[in-house]
Amino acid sequence: MPMMPYVSPEQAMKDKADFARKGISRGRSVVALTTENGLLFVAENPSATLHKVSEIYDCIAFAAVGKYNEFEQLRVAGIRLADVKGYQYSRDDVTGRALANAYANAMGATFTDSPKPLEVELLVAEVAEDDVELYHILYDGSITDEENYVAIGGSAEAINEALKNRFEPGMDRATALRTTVAALQEVEEREMVADRLEVAGLDRALGRRKFFRLSEDDIAGMLS
Repeated sequence: MPMMPYVSPEQAMKDKADFARKGISRGRSVVALTTENGLLFVAENPSATLHKVSEIYDCIAFAAVGKYNEFEQLRVAGIRLADVKGYQYSRDDVTGRALANAYANAMGATFTDSPKPLEVELLVAEVAEDDVELYHILYDGSITDEENYVAIGGSAEAINEALKNRFEPGMDRATALRTTVAALQEVEEREMVADRLEVAGLDRALGRRKFFRLSEDDIAGMLS
């Protein structure tokens, strides 16, 4: 009878974490930045149809980096969870915090129980009348509450450092976009053109549904 090699739990968890981080680092970064009326997501994404940023519910948005098929399954599951809760109870009972905790629990369980962890990193944002909640969820289910701005993906640490010197509270949408693109260009050392950018976000000045997505022409106009 063949014997399976012994691997300590600590080594197994380390190997999973290294595997997940390596997969995520290959993805282009996504940046979330608070604005005067809500929050802006900016992602380098050459695809016009495979989005990294999406609407989840009335005031809640989702952004991700990593393996597309894995974070797309999480996005769809989040929409279903929000829709069911809003239908069974009230639309006001659907919150970004609850959704972020659900994602953290699911990703943590997968990291612990599955031989292969999810190669994804998520952001969940909710805009209220006078506040923005932004949650950052890692591949192992760790969750943090971010303020002002955060970048995820391969160059996240360098982008966060570049944003530290540029961010100012209360920026309008166009200024926030130009600020984020300047940080991305500094780190990636190449020009970020409109047709390779995905820009979306949440704006509390809109109606019941706060999510918006900018067209290529809108992005080009703001950058010029």
